[in-house]
Amino acid sequence: MAETRKSANSSLIVHLCAALVVVVWGVSFVSTRVVMDNGIGPVEIYYARFLVAYLLMLIISHKRFMSLSVRDELLFAVCGICGCTVYYLAENFALEYTLATNVSLITSLPPMLTMLLAGLIYRDDRPSRGAYAGSMVALVGVALVIFNSSFVMKVNPLGDFLALAAAFSFAIYTLILRKVQAFYDAAFVTRKMFFYGLVTSLPFAVFSSETFEWKAWLVPAVWGNFLFLTLCCTAAAFVIWSWAVSKLGVIKTNNYLYFQPVITLVFSAIVLSQPITVIGVAGCILILLGVYLADKLNMRHKSR
Repeated sequence: MAETRKSANSSLIVHLCAALVVVVWGVSFVSTRVVMDNGIGPVEIYYARFLVAYLLMLIISHKRFMSLSVRDELLFAVCGICGCTVYYLAENFALEYTLATNVSLITSLPPMLTMLLAGLIYRDDRPSRGAYAGSMVALVGVALVIFNSSFVMKVNPLGDFLALAAAFSFAIYTLILRKVQAFYDAAFVTRKMFFYGLVTSLPFAVFSSETFEWKAWLVPAVWGNFLFLTLCCTAAAFVIWSWAVSKLGVIKTNNYLYFQPVITLVFSAIVLSQPITVIGVAGCILILLGVYLADKLNMRHKSR
């Protein structure tokens, strides 16, 4: 009885930690927008954020430098490219063109995309027809969100498509993470991911047209939000997320991403004064409903 209660409490802690990470990531879109509004470019934010986070992870996890095999090292490189470089650069540039709520909504699609991609890669993990139906509902929601920003609010649709590219990239990262997390601890996985994220994004940092304005970094709103992005949204969040995935599994952990857009929607309205429209809300509901249906119907199909 005592062991059962202890196990239940332990599971609850893992679920709460996963939920907390999603809350932090939901707020991160708003924090990134605040930093960018003060004159810091997308590439500069990304590189500074992950460089500081990597140095912190190096202090925490420094006993082992290389992974167990060349294959694992290559997988970590793919994790860094997809989970850091492509995802965050696409997300940061997307925030230049579209609303923070749109970026958050569209980047909440990885759970569904992971399921669909897994079905293409693994024959024994193909989604059910119900899962495909749910995916179509979610895609209609994405279309509504893009329509709302492009035609109703006159926002450049490039931002929404960049967010969609980020979502696909994160889905690929999730599939790769599933292969390496069983053999390494969360801190090591996070450190390796950050390392390759920095290495592969170095050309963007070197050849970027952005100009470094050191005075912009002295603004309290900039360094305050930057510290939040680095310490909470990057270093701590990725370690906790990797740990949660190892305890709950990819599907259960990713389910918490469904709530990310709601967090961003609330904080964007409060902090950035971004408007909430009926079409935008309808798109939000369809995305969340579609992703939820796709996941639940697919799980029901597998349990038969």
